[in-house]
Amino acid sequence: MRGGILVSRVPAGTYAGRDAALATLWSRAEAPNPHMAPPAIGAALASGVPEREIVVLEARTAPDGPLVGVWALRRQAGLRSGFAPVLTAPLVPLYETSSAPVLDRDHAMAAGRALLAAILDDPALPKVLSLPLLPLHGQAANALEAGLAALGGRLRRFEHWQRPMLIPRAGEDATAYLRRALGSGYKKRMQQHRQLRKAGDLVYTRHRGADAVVALDTLLALEASGWKGRAGTALAQRPHDAAYIREIVARFAAVDAVRIDLLGLDGQPLAGGLLLDRAGRSHFIKIAYDESRARLSPGRALAIAMLQADFAAGTPFSLDSGAGDGVDAAPYPWAERQPMANVLVTVGSTGDLRPRLAAQARALLRRWRARLRG
Repeated sequence: MRGGILVSRVPAGTYAGRDAALATLWSRAEAPNPHMAPPAIGAALASGVPEREIVVLEARTAPDGPLVGVWALRRQAGLRSGFAPVLTAPLVPLYETSSAPVLDRDHAMAAGRALLAAILDDPALPKVLSLPLLPLHGQAANALEAGLAALGGRLRRFEHWQRPMLIPRAGEDATAYLRRALGSGYKKRMQQHRQLRKAGDLVYTRHRGADAVVALDTLLALEASGWKGRAGTALAQRPHDAAYIREIVARFAAVDAVRIDLLGLDGQPLAGGLLLDRAGRSHFIKIAYDESRARLSPGRALAIAMLQADFAAGTPFSLDSGAGDGVDAAPYPWAERQPMANVLVTVGSTGDLRPRLAAQARALLRRWRARLRG
């Protein structure tokens, strides 16, 4: 026990079936990362991630006390780490949005430190953590930095970017938020949105539970109809990745924590989005749209329709766009920004030369690729 917090390792197979027992933690977290949730770990196991590679750490205030922290990590050694053993999160690098642990807001600093201490104290675990999707603002980042300062270690940042978020202010309605998010382009963008409604019968639908499982086929077909389908990189053309996404949707649907939002025009799908929902925050996992109608800005139209529906529901909500460092989110109506980075953490005095060189090489290659694309 460190700082009054007890950390234990939980078998991944056991953890994967305990979603209801952990719901309170997600409701008390500043950032309820869905990739740490039991359905995500269950989907990883079902898609072939060996259970021996998964390390699930739970932090509690006492052996039978409330859960105040969870971190699901994967033990790996490969090209991305310079073939050095590391712990990494998320478990499956496919459309995931965050590497951060889930921490109870009232115990975040102590729980974050205790989770790091558990890694430091366990001789069987690597002391280097590869966290490619770490938010740099908020309780999780603050807890990790404070924990490293107390325990020894270092946090190195690579590949910085700004991720768009939707976090309404108190008293805002959909119109006020869109005015703030779109700024001087508000009139033009909303005029385009109204023109889209005049183009035909525009229908927005939200699919949850078993309906989301069915609607996933529409989303995958929409993606395959565009350039990804022609290039052979659409999910529907990659059986292993498609199976993983189907597992994610099915398992989160079983606990009503996934939705697929569709925008149709004259009975045909125009745009669609896959989102995971946790404790009032939606996490955008994937978007697809009819590229033959790109002039109608279908992606932005879907985002506006989603935003309007969320405000109309009258309950607190926020949205994490999930945008990576190469995604242009400027066309979308999301006003807030979350600094993100690919982060390498060393706990204690362990060296990180090979993982650090690998991270630097990856960052350099990605910069070169961006320049070549112009």
